[in-house]
Amino acid sequence: MSDVQQRVERYLAVWNETDPAARRAAIDALFTEAPVYVDPLGLAEGRDAIDAFVGAAQGQFPGLVFRPAGVVDAHHNVARFTWELGPEDGEAIVVGFDVVAFDEDGRFDRVTGFLDKVPAA
Repeated sequence: MSDVQQRVERYLAVWNETDPAARRAAIDALFTEAPVYVDPLGLAEGRDAIDAFVGAAQGQFPGLVFRPAGVVDAHHNVARFTWELGPEDGEAIVVGFDVVAFDEDGRFDRVTGFLDKVPAA
């Protein structure tokens, strides 16, 4: 497994971490000091905002888990990957992909998310 693949798996684990202290420790280890996360549902600038964004997503989709859907495609300091959100052993309810820019140390600096499948309103 590539280093980038492992980083992406740790990133998805952040989205699944429900213990606030453990989630924040993972965010602090994985992200740069001033990261940006943006997707169609919002913008989070900084670690505090990303932590709050993840917590809000968990509140919106309780009991569901994020998981990788395929391999990570990466070159230079950029990667893209598809993910799914659904019951642990069930069909995905949400599917999307993220494009990540890493800093020179391999930390997540900017994440741009896209949604391919979302529940009907």
